[in-house]
Amino acid sequence: MAAVKVENKKTIQRKGNLFVISAPSGAGKTTLCQKLIKKMPNMKLSVSYTTREPRKGEVHDVDYTFVTRDTFKKMIDRGEFAEWATVHGNLYGSSIKRIKELNSRGYDIILDIDIHGAIQLRKSYEGAVYIFILPPSLEALEERLVNRRTDTDDIIKNRLDNAKAEISQYTNYDYIIVNDSIDKAYKELESIVRSAGLRTESADHNWIQKIIN
Repeated sequence: MAAVKVENKKTIQRKGNLFVISAPSGAGKTTLCQKLIKKMPNMKLSVSYTTREPRKGEVHDVDYTFVTRDTFKKMIDRGEFAEWATVHGNLYGSSIKRIKELNSRGYDIILDIDIHGAIQLRKSYEGAVYIFILPPSLEALEERLVNRRTDTDDIIKNRLDNAKAEISQYTNYDYIIVNDSIDKAYKELESIVRSAGLRTESADHNWIQKIIN
């Protein structure tokens, strides 16, 4: 677990948290997660597996682990995913092994997953913090998707249709952030992360018992 120095020179072992972050495509989720990881050294992204093709600038095993559909299905059969889902015709999944490895090293973990994966995870993982990123409007979301210049008109239309269904699931999350300003949205996200680290269940209970005794 991650070590934190205190004034009496003893070391507190803080338990890491799992943050599940979802959003419609184009809402700014990836940008916010990247800013969080750069700002908070104890935060790590659990890189998801996907069968989709890399977008321009994406790096294998950094943004996603890109695999074939056949490889992905074999991983499903072996029970290697904490959750997996089909999104826009492509498969996405979070590796149980990667989550456990980061947890064992005491890191806070970000899972950048869709609503179906989040619902799966709620059934099998206790104590995670669920955060949903909203665009200020569907019009703003469409503008962002168009300006991204990575999708055809038909794909953009499909993403907007899916966005309505995704947004309707917002009550499955603990926090809602409206990304109308990336700086404001980031500050809200960071405040959620910092407050979660102060929860009772995140404390080093052995260290506290030593104080009492």
